[in-house]
Amino acid sequence: MNMPLSPNAFREFPGFAGALSIRLRMSWNVAENSNPNGVEHQSPGLAQRQPRVIARRCPPTPTGLWPGAIALDAARVMIVKTARIACLLLVWGWMGLGPWDLRGAVPATAYGTSYQVNVDANGQNILGDAANEPSLCIDPTNPNRIAVGWRQFNHVGDAFREAGWAYSTNGGLNWAFPGVLEPGTFRSDPVLAADADGSFYYLGVQTNAVYYFCDLWRSTNGGASWQSLGLALGGDKPWMTIDATSGPGRGNIYETWSPFHNFTNDSNQIFSRSIDGGLSWMQPILMPNQPYFGTAAVGPNGELYTVGTDGTTFWVNRATNAANRRTAVVFDLTAEANLGGPLVYGAAVNPVGLLGQPWVAVDQSGGPTRGNVYVLCTVTNDPGNLANVMFARSTNGGRTWSAPVRINDDSSTQNAWHWFGTLAVAPNGRIDTCWNDTRHSPDGTHSELYYSWSEDGGRNWAPNRPLSPPFDHTLGYPMQEKMGDYIGMVSLNEGACIAYTATFNGEEDVYFVRAELPIRAKVALVDGVTRISWNAVPGGNYSVQAKPDLALPWSAATNLVTLSSTGSVAAVDDPSSTSGSERFYRVVRQP
Repeated sequence: MNMPLSPNAFREFPGFAGALSIRLRMSWNVAENSNPNGVEHQSPGLAQRQPRVIARRCPPTPTGLWPGAIALDAARVMIVKTARIACLLLVWGWMGLGPWDLRGAVPATAYGTSYQVNVDANGQNILGDAANEPSLCIDPTNPNRIAVGWRQFNHVGDAFREAGWAYSTNGGLNWAFPGVLEPGTFRSDPVLAADADGSFYYLGVQTNAVYYFCDLWRSTNGGASWQSLGLALGGDKPWMTIDATSGPGRGNIYETWSPFHNFTNDSNQIFSRSIDGGLSWMQPILMPNQPYFGTAAVGPNGELYTVGTDGTTFWVNRATNAANRRTAVVFDLTAEANLGGPLVYGAAVNPVGLLGQPWVAVDQSGGPTRGNVYVLCTVTNDPGNLANVMFARSTNGGRTWSAPVRINDDSSTQNAWHWFGTLAVAPNGRIDTCWNDTRHSPDGTHSELYYSWSEDGGRNWAPNRPLSPPFDHTLGYPMQEKMGDYIGMVSLNEGACIAYTATFNGEEDVYFVRAELPIRAKVALVDGVTRISWNAVPGGNYSVQAKPDLALPWSAATNLVTLSSTGSVAAVDDPSSTSGSERFYRVVRQP
């Protein structure tokens, strides 16, 4: 019997400066609420053997914790179960890192560790090159398999770029960079995506000095090698998304591109669909309002959404029939999504590039937010901040949109840049967003990668947290003075995976980081033995301790195991819990 801890339990006391205690009574009879001041949460669908989760305040945590820390953060401590009664204590702690810590050559903060992607055969930096504008994909059948693509400049003084790629087989801890897709061939604007069966696709732009056009590559071995599928229509600033639902459109590939500089130089041909894995393409059609610089996403019923700008307005287009392979795609809805200001191009932090593209994402979870549509972009809309990350949501299929919400939570008079705003939704419905942020750089020359998330459909957002140390974004420009036009993010239930550009080596390189979320535990009885499992970070170190009495100091506890997680979920069994006596456990995230 699995007993997930309800995330609602963590929301009962928003903002209080203390720990959160949750007590689970596991006796086979319905337990009584022994805490009259507690807040009770019950798992639905259980009439008997019903656990009760009672949340109450604990004494305040020590001072000096990370500003804005929330329950279950940093040095995360949990207490779990015995054969009859389980007690789970969730408190704040500290991982031992300062605001940021390079840990030698590995950039890290309290909330994430970054691993360089464009490395040589020994895992070391390649001096003198430049790599930017990363996109990534993850195998949904094996999330330890990840591929990243980017614009590869073999020399920082060169404007010629190729399609770089790397892959990981252990969740992003180590990377292999075999080279470029096709040596000597100009490519730009990489877009990677995975289908539901774990095949990876790599879309990129080429040019023949007359036209811009795209070609598509596929990998069936987690990005270790790629095979060309041929031309894929397209043009400048393309985007691609793949239907991964179980419906009739499963496997469909949708592609959008700019009305300017495309394979026909025809602004009325900016969208197409492939129903055979990219081997052939539908005659391209117009999208209403000719939006550009945008992205696309598939909804839970196979409906397609795109977002882009016409220079001043963000337009969302919907094609409800996109999954139907027997008919041409028809965009049946067009709506304006107000993000409070226009997209930004050519600003000081990215002189000849975008400050980020508009993103659309759709909730495919089975929860109450299923079908919600979200858009996000970095815009200029506030004289107190040079650029903000703004978000809006639709709960009716894109017909109407909420008022825009600012995600960066620093002062509205910070005079900071919040750029490369990026959006993704996890399978469980959590919304993730990340961006580059200069809030701690008075002269605006240093950025940190920041992150936030929402678990209630975008109504409330977690406090912003830095995932990377500061880096000088003005270093290492190739002949183009920019870091590209976007970064990439894919969301898993256990956390967001991000590919971004930074200059920790004094040049533009691509890094992978996994945003660490508060730990959520599940307790299960497996053949009479207690199993404690929790969301983990590959490569993260965790200790599990046990004691018979909560009043005892943890210094008297027994250390059951210290482990390094090899995946995004970790689990420990305690055979000694079968005695029937009360037993408490603590899971601590180690540095």
